[in-house]
Amino acid sequence: MQKTGEAYTTARAHLVQTQTPNYAKLAGLSDASIKAKTGCTWERWTHALDYAGAHKWPHRAIAEYVHEKYKVGDWWAQTVTVGYERIKGLRAIGQRRDGSFEAAKSKTFAAPLGKLYRAWSSARTRAQWLPDVALAVRSATPRKYMRITWPDGTSVQLGFLKKGVRKSAVAVQHTKLPDRAAATKMKAFWEERLAALGAVLG
Repeated sequence: MQKTGEAYTTARAHLVQTQTPNYAKLAGLSDASIKAKTGCTWERWTHALDYAGAHKWPHRAIAEYVHEKYKVGDWWAQTVTVGYERIKGLRAIGQRRDGSFEAAKSKTFAAPLGKLYRAWSSARTRAQWLPDVALAVRSATPRKYMRITWPDGTSVQLGFLKKGVRKSAVAVQHTKLPDRAAATKMKAFWEERLAALGAVLG
């Protein structure tokens, strides 16, 4: 009888384990990272947003809800929203709600925020690490955000972050890509170009 009870307990534990989603894997970002920046794990975010009925909302409404109700900064509110949409099956990793794809890459540099921002805003400096790209800056908030139209009509959004007196970071989000192959290609491209930017910044 004892063995039967042990077998049942083991089987039930295995069933519960297999039924529990790997939230971090589905979201594409670790629990440690999202909790450090927002105070909650993916499981907690999923339960909170499900309770609010967010799986029925458009992307912007979810992001605004996270930002306003939980006082999460704009960038991380977007991250929570994208992760939640992936967990709920509303988009695949690298895919947007409209069916297009995106490539995202970020990098931290041993350079002041102002110097990093100028490496993007100054055409002369930008040509040193991003040559032969006739991009158009649509809008910008100095040292915070920049929105760019790429030569092929796709869009690039940048977020700048101060991480210390001589330390800063940029997050690149290249959107409106036609398919997963294009997203993979541009992610590799941005990894290479951000490495080149690091060499220019010194």
